[in-house]
Amino acid sequence: MVGIVLVSHSSSVAEAVAALAAGLTGGGTDVPVVAAGGGPDGGLGTSSDLIASAARTVDQGAGVAVLADLGSAVLTVKALLADDELPAGSRLLDAPFLEGAVAAVVTASTGADLDAVAAAAEEAYTFRKL
Repeated sequence: MVGIVLVSHSSSVAEAVAALAAGLTGGGTDVPVVAAGGGPDGGLGTSSDLIASAARTVDQGAGVAVLADLGSAVLTVKALLADDELPAGSRLLDAPFLEGAVAAVVTASTGADLDAVAAAAEEAYTFRKL
């Protein structure tokens, strides 16, 4: 199953989004989803160690989808990918953080592959509210 890592500048935001996304799977298979939020000191920021550890935790061999909230979180994930510090098959998704995370987790819960999980998360940019 595809694993999901949610990278936010805030640990509480990442954890809340992970809980919401997991809660909306409708009883589907439990998706390995881990929040990697906050800096090394527990405050706001990003931590490459937390992100890499989270990716290793959710990796089941089917790929790891990583969603990030803001600029430096994205840059940190890109650097980890460039330096091969994330599991093989890890991919940073170009998706909105909350809606993309929900779409990714719900899609992964169906047993979909990484390409389908990525497509669902990225399609969340087109969700309209009005």
